[in-house]
Amino acid sequence: MTSLDAFRTESRQWLLANCPASMRTPMPDDEVPWGGRRAEFRNPDAKLWLDRMVERGWTAPSWPREYGGGGLSTEQAQVLAEEMRALGCRAPLFSFGLTMLGPVLLEFGNEAQRREHLPRIVRGEIRWCQGYSEPGAGSDLASLSTRAVPEGEDFIINGHKIWTSYAHYADWIFCLVRTDPTAKKHEGISFVLIDMASPGVRAQPIRLISGYSVFCETFFEDVRVPQANLVGEPNKGWTIAKRLLEHERKSLASFSDRHRERSARSLREVALQGVGAVDGRIADPVLRDRIAAYEIDDTAFQLTRRRLADEASADGRPGPASALMKLCATELNKRRMELMVASAGTQALGWEGEGFNPDEIRETREWLRSKANSIEGGTSEIQLNIIAKRVLGLPD
Repeated sequence: MTSLDAFRTESRQWLLANCPASMRTPMPDDEVPWGGRRAEFRNPDAKLWLDRMVERGWTAPSWPREYGGGGLSTEQAQVLAEEMRALGCRAPLFSFGLTMLGPVLLEFGNEAQRREHLPRIVRGEIRWCQGYSEPGAGSDLASLSTRAVPEGEDFIINGHKIWTSYAHYADWIFCLVRTDPTAKKHEGISFVLIDMASPGVRAQPIRLISGYSVFCETFFEDVRVPQANLVGEPNKGWTIAKRLLEHERKSLASFSDRHRERSARSLREVALQGVGAVDGRIADPVLRDRIAAYEIDDTAFQLTRRRLADEASADGRPGPASALMKLCATELNKRRMELMVASAGTQALGWEGEGFNPDEIRETREWLRSKANSIEGGTSEIQLNIIAKRVLGLPD
């Protein structure tokens, strides 16, 4: 038995002994463990599961132990993820700190910043949000205008961010600000960390077509932030911003996984109930072919993800290929939600009322919500540009 085989056996036995039975079921929307200062656990088992995983450092299994991580190798972390999927274990913590900020602090942060923020991210004590897009700087992110002006040992920050996911629940925000307005637009940007409880910070939810309000406008009015919260060098934030986007795209590539885990019904089940069956098969042959084509493409995508994970560099940096995975994952998820609506027939029109069950209402709203998948984290068109230039090396 190899050391990796031994780790697989050990981790499986530990998971079986420590993951509560209720944490091996599909995760309802109202039980997603985001953590943070105001965290609530509707199911006490969720807190127990989080505490047990934190104790082993397995909320961030490949992070160094000195910052609260598990100290696992890339291969061991992959084995742990496989065993959790095989047993149906829920993720103990969802966090932009885990998927985006933490890896950036490990690469670009100073030791004081790592010591202050990484352990709290691992323990789920702080909930982070991302301050990138602005009303005048979406796909052209480097055109941002939020200003940070030095004053003594602080920055005074003024500006307006938009599409800030969950800002109204977040404790801190990692933010791009302009520190040199005279420099070329990519060269005058800095990356700072801001406590959302600071005077002058205001988050205002935006109501979406789906009825949800997960995005916000975030306003900064004379917000005083210590210059010690600057990550990396002043005016060099664009390099950090691009790296963080690679990590974000890598996390967004798991869209289909998360929706499948949360879905109480498969596409086949919805279609058999919505359009009926003939000889045990979906009655509509066109819909049947569309579902089969989706499942083939999704299987190919999952296999490609695993191959890229196996080929990942030892430093764990996602690289430009993350654009490929983000593009495929978000477009596949949109296809899946379109098929879910097509399969449900008239029941897919449910919004509220006794004529529709909770699954139907949720699926309708998630179909509408999925339209943003190909915009958030960089539009599909932007991902195609990145793939063409940085993956395929095509000329401009």
